[in-house]
Amino acid sequence: MSDAATPGEFELIRRYFMQDVEHACSSDHVSPSQARAGIVLGQGDDCALLSPSPGRRLAVSVDTSLADVHFPRDASAEAIGHRALAVNLSDLAAMGARPRWFVLALTLPDVDEQWLEGFARGLYGLAREHDIALVGGDITRGQELSITITVHGEVDDDSAITRHGARPGDLLAVTGTLGSAHGGLRAWFNGQRDERHPLVAAYLRPAPRIKEAMSIQQRVSAGLDISDGLLADLGHLCARSGVGACLDATALPLDQALVASLGEHEALEAALNGGDDYELLLALDPEQEDAVRQALETLGGALHVIGRVTSEPGISGVASTGRGWQHFHAADHGTGASP
Repeated sequence: MSDAATPGEFELIRRYFMQDVEHACSSDHVSPSQARAGIVLGQGDDCALLSPSPGRRLAVSVDTSLADVHFPRDASAEAIGHRALAVNLSDLAAMGARPRWFVLALTLPDVDEQWLEGFARGLYGLAREHDIALVGGDITRGQELSITITVHGEVDDDSAITRHGARPGDLLAVTGTLGSAHGGLRAWFNGQRDERHPLVAAYLRPAPRIKEAMSIQQRVSAGLDISDGLLADLGHLCARSGVGACLDATALPLDQALVASLGEHEALEAALNGGDDYELLLALDPEQEDAVRQALETLGGALHVIGRVTSEPGISGVASTGRGWQHFHAADHGTGASP
């Protein structure tokens, strides 16, 4: 396609990223769907004007996803769109926040409208599932595919789940199996291209635990989502709370497909350090265990107790040489590193 025939930035935005906007609307009018989402003025001006709910605080988070660093560039465009938003929504889940709005900055090496159609389908599919509205963004040309999303959510005053409330004696628990995403990444590197494969799907299409977190936010002491690996993220929670932790390695929930793929030892390492699980890691008073478990099971989820918070610093109970994923640590295994 010649440059003259290639759609420009504003036409690409209109075609693929204004799906919930009435194109004929004037500057003082929003569509019914936008009005329901608390949008006073949506896309098409220099800024969106948004109306938070009374008595609630805004939760804001931003993440950048780079091809072959955070996702394989040869994954389907739909999966890439889903994943890019999912990892941001997981940050809202970590705080127990209700999703409201997001903005998208997309850098493309060239214009491939078939790819953009798939990307938008994955992005909007997850957005509508969690009732979050796209309210603005930017498309630019660059050397590498890059996706930056900023999400905005709301949480009741003093009800946010944070990392600094864990107390000695609290239980440590997670909301689902661990290590499956890392197993999926390894399977992808080994040539598995069926995105319906359970491990590959766990990696490419993570499920942010929004509803689960909102249902238990007032019953847990502290928490966060597991993006960098259980040990790394537990270390963040312990540091912020000024506590330690003792884990029970035999209690870590491992998907049987992961064990079958990697073996027991490697599956355990994947659970401890693999990252990209986007399950919730929670600290809770033992007296809250039954209530939290029931709330999660009502939503089709689960609660797996994996240890306890201690007053002694450090993490004990497991042996591992990994550190989880950190950018600029080339020896660590992350999305962009061959396992």
